[in-house]
Amino acid sequence: MGRTLTFRFVFITMLAVFLILCAALMYGYVQRRMYPLKYEALILEYANEYGLDPYLVCAVIWVESKFNEVATSHKGARGLMQVIPSTGRWAAQKLGIEGYTDDSLYDPAVNIRIGCWYLNRLRHHFKGNMGLALAAYNGGSGNVERWLQDPRYSKDGEELDNIPFRETRDFVDRVWKAYHKYKQLYRIPDVNR
Repeated sequence: MGRTLTFRFVFITMLAVFLILCAALMYGYVQRRMYPLKYEALILEYANEYGLDPYLVCAVIWVESKFNEVATSHKGARGLMQVIPSTGRWAAQKLGIEGYTDDSLYDPAVNIRIGCWYLNRLRHHFKGNMGLALAAYNGGSGNVERWLQDPRYSKDGEELDNIPFRETRDFVDRVWKAYHKYKQLYRIPDVNR
């Protein structure tokens, strides 16, 4: 009788461990399906070129388009990083991208390059403050500058305590949550560290 109980205990323990391992593997699989990583080489290339954290670039892409390279917003923003055509034309001119058309924003290489370039410009404009850069990426740098001068939104003129545009506030929150999720799920080499 003692051997039977010992065998059952060992069997149940091994089964429990097996089921826990299966659940853990399935959790990771499901999470990776929810937070995919596509275009890793392009993300690394342009994150490196513009000194950005590749996890942050992944997070912006996920929030903007869920990695759908042909995504188009109701405001006309296009591609993975949801670049507005006027911003795309301006960036293409500054970057010397030949043969650029607004449809070029559906090309992942062009879109990620322009999106990273623009995010980097915003970061420099806001003295390295990535939270402000993200708010400007979604809500416009002019709006962020006005909010920083308004005591209802900024106590010190350097940080936003409140973002009045719900879409922009949600965007920034979602990017930071996705950023942490990408850091948890993937090991992306970061040459900027």
